[in-house]
Amino acid sequence: MTTGHPAGAYRDNVTETTQTRTVPSGDGSGSRSPEYRLAMDALRGLREDLFHDAFAYRPLPRVSPDGPVTRRLPARLRQYATRIPYAVVGFAALLCFWGGSVANGQSEGLLAMLSGLACALPVLATLVRPVGAFWMSMAATPLTGFLGSSFGDWPWLPGAFMCHLTVLVLVAIRTRPRTAAWMWALTAAYAFVTETLFGGGHFSTNSAPLLTLAALALLLVSVWHIRRDARRQVTAQQTVTAHERSRRTLLEERTTIARELHDVVAHHMSVVAIQAEAAPYRVENPPPELERAFATIRENAVAALTELRRVLGVVRAEDYEAPDAPQPTLADLDALLGNVRDAGLSVDKAVTGAVRELPPGVELSAYRIVQEALSNSLRHAPGATARVEVSYVLGGLGLRIVNGPMPEPSLVKPSPGAGHGITGMRERVSMLNGEMTAGPTDDGGYEVVVFLPVTAPSEGDA
Repeated sequence: MTTGHPAGAYRDNVTETTQTRTVPSGDGSGSRSPEYRLAMDALRGLREDLFHDAFAYRPLPRVSPDGPVTRRLPARLRQYATRIPYAVVGFAALLCFWGGSVANGQSEGLLAMLSGLACALPVLATLVRPVGAFWMSMAATPLTGFLGSSFGDWPWLPGAFMCHLTVLVLVAIRTRPRTAAWMWALTAAYAFVTETLFGGGHFSTNSAPLLTLAALALLLVSVWHIRRDARRQVTAQQTVTAHERSRRTLLEERTTIARELHDVVAHHMSVVAIQAEAAPYRVENPPPELERAFATIRENAVAALTELRRVLGVVRAEDYEAPDAPQPTLADLDALLGNVRDAGLSVDKAVTGAVRELPPGVELSAYRIVQEALSNSLRHAPGATARVEVSYVLGGLGLRIVNGPMPEPSLVKPSPGAGHGITGMRERVSMLNGEMTAGPTDDGGYEVVVFLPVTAPSEGDA
């Protein structure tokens, strides 16, 4: 049986739904015009820049001793150079005090003292309360006009003129361009009101010169702010870019090492699998346990090889093609040195110790390290002489690649690379738990010294 809703309840439901859809969301700002929103944003910026915490304590920091100017000074003068901004502001305050006490027509007495202090205090306040100093300067303007006796300039008497212009520049330097724009606008508004309502009886007004000078000064300060911010952003971006480039270089080198080691490990795993499969046929009537053991070895070798190829697929580029030729070893150093000599680098080789076969990973890494070190010599010191020393010692393999300074004069200029060479060599050495040092020599050349440890095989492995 179906039970219907009462008609009154249905009407209430419809009414509630209709009212919910027609009520505007928020405070109705979505229906405001773009001009209204722009004006509200501007007023919000004015309140934030000049009214919110206007007299907050913000002391002027000292100049860095490593700045572009101070670092050129002698060491004993740098500690004094860091206080230069305080001295400049103090000198400007003295000038404004003179302008308020003498140039205003009050050369002596209490009125001269009060007028001079009214012009000097806002300038000094820029050291600790920059936004508050602007309001102090605005208040000092009518005060000096009341205390002064000059009727030739209105509404900015000489002391107030000097004080307000100085305060505008100092506050603009300490804040930002938007604050400078608001200070200039309020100054213009004050000039308009005073000239309109209280300008009668005065010979001339000087609001136009003040506003023109202030506009030029604030424009220069704003351009300086914009250039400084842009320089900081560029520096930060360059730092991030260099960091990302270094990380990318490191990942590329690790990927290259992983690809090369895959070929070495895959070869040995394939040999293990083949030998494990053929081993039972080399023994006449092998026991079942031995056949199962070799079968297990082969299965594990094949499984390990499959997993190795799957993992390598993550770091292998789509356009990467495995090399057809076998990976180079130390036996191929003579061919490498021949190619380097053809490129213009005079290089010789010295081998010490008992030459023996090393693990493929060590042989490959040693070859690549020598190859990269000689490439760096070609790029950074064309025309120099180089020497490669290979030392077979009891605990491993020692390498030393050193080149002399570039001859002067040289017809071939150095061509620095991307800085990947040292990173790649360090990655290979770190992979083998070795040690590496690289740096300039006393004669102006460059030296790379590497030690790759090699564990001696035990008797059971021999």
